[in-house]
Amino acid sequence: MRGPAPAALIERALHASAAQRRLSVTIEPMGSAPWYSATFAGERHAMTLTTPAGDAAREWLSRVEDVDVALPGCLLAGLSVTGAREQDGQWQARIEAVTVDRA
Repeated sequence: MRGPAPAALIERALHASAAQRRLSVTIEPMGSAPWYSATFAGERHAMTLTTPAGDAAREWLSRVEDVDVALPGCLLAGLSVTGAREQDGQWQARIEAVTVDRA
């Protein structure tokens, strides 16, 4: 039986990391698509994250790439904020990740 999809595990890790900093986040999946390089195969994942504005949220978003994500069967090749804006007391950020299948 196969476990949760990598995108779901990334979302869980982001929620857990935010909760450790007492931040409330909402994550809206934007989809996953196959990704290939000359030597690797995997997926590219995108999601939109919303959290109340403030210094704690700004600091956390600046360190999203350091979030530890356990991905059985995959490696996390990259996790980053590709766009963020503060509006109406909320941070809205686009998060992108690349996972690589383990051989």
